[in-house]
Amino acid sequence: MTLMARNRPRPSARASTRPRDSRHGLVRRAGVVAAASLLLFGLGAGVAFAHVSVNPNEVAAGSWVKLTFRVPNESATASTVSVKVSLPTDHPFPSVSLMPVPGWTTTSHTVTLNPPVTEGKFTLNEATDSIAWTAADGVGIKPGEFMEFSISVGPVPDVASLAMPAQQTYSDGSVVSWDQVSSAAHDDSAGHDGAAEPDHPAPMLTVTQAAVADAHGAAAGASGTSGTGGTATTDTTAQWLAASALILAAIALLVAVIGLRRRPQRGAAPSGAAVSDAAVSDAAPDLVTSGVATDAGSAAVTEAASSTERTS
Repeated sequence: MTLMARNRPRPSARASTRPRDSRHGLVRRAGVVAAASLLLFGLGAGVAFAHVSVNPNEVAAGSWVKLTFRVPNESATASTVSVKVSLPTDHPFPSVSLMPVPGWTTTSHTVTLNPPVTEGKFTLNEATDSIAWTAADGVGIKPGEFMEFSISVGPVPDVASLAMPAQQTYSDGSVVSWDQVSSAAHDDSAGHDGAAEPDHPAPMLTVTQAAVADAHGAAAGASGTSGTGGTATTDTTAQWLAASALILAAIALLVAVIGLRRRPQRGAAPSGAAVSDAAVSDAAPDLVTSGVATDAGSAAVTEAASSTERTS
């Protein structure tokens, strides 16, 4: 029986490696799906923040607000060294205040309005039509970075929307103009969700019903909170893409985990009896060696006893 156990064929090494290879293939496929999902997420994020935007993008007419222009750097080799934002002159802001930015020089340009323009209680003979931020030497918005530039304006004119085109200048001399306005931007009856966004959209400020406040400070606080809580319509598609990518990545990882836990092992023994036979087969060489050693030991003892008897 011992010799038969020694001659029993052992499981093939090739068969034992098949489940592992299958598991590795499943993990690789899940990894590809997850990578594609993350790429989709990255593209969605790029759509959301690839252009100059204003925050808040929705304010109340008659309010005093802080407007912040977010400027990302889209160049892979050059830095942004100058940003210029144009303000409306057909419906001007009666008051414009500048916020200093370390390392940047802020300047405003004023034009004469002829004829004068009346906005609410104000009759304006002149107005600020543009603001420029220029970086000092060695300072700028580097590739992969963004900066924010803020101003305070008010009261906000009572119109449907206000376009504020921006101009972005890079250290290599190239200039990008963000000045395109969609056809539905000034149409009260048309929703922004259905309007196609231009390639270089201008920062847009949507104006809602007039805010009621005793002082311009209170109105500014209310409108600022409302605008920050809202989501820019141009970011809706990007947010859906990002959410879909994360869901796909989670599903891919879940499928990989379930496959690793439930996939049967082809090289494993199907029953307890087969496992016992394999164990006997592996242990057979040791049992044979042990038997040979025992027989040899017994022969040696017998030979020693015979020698003693002859001597005596």
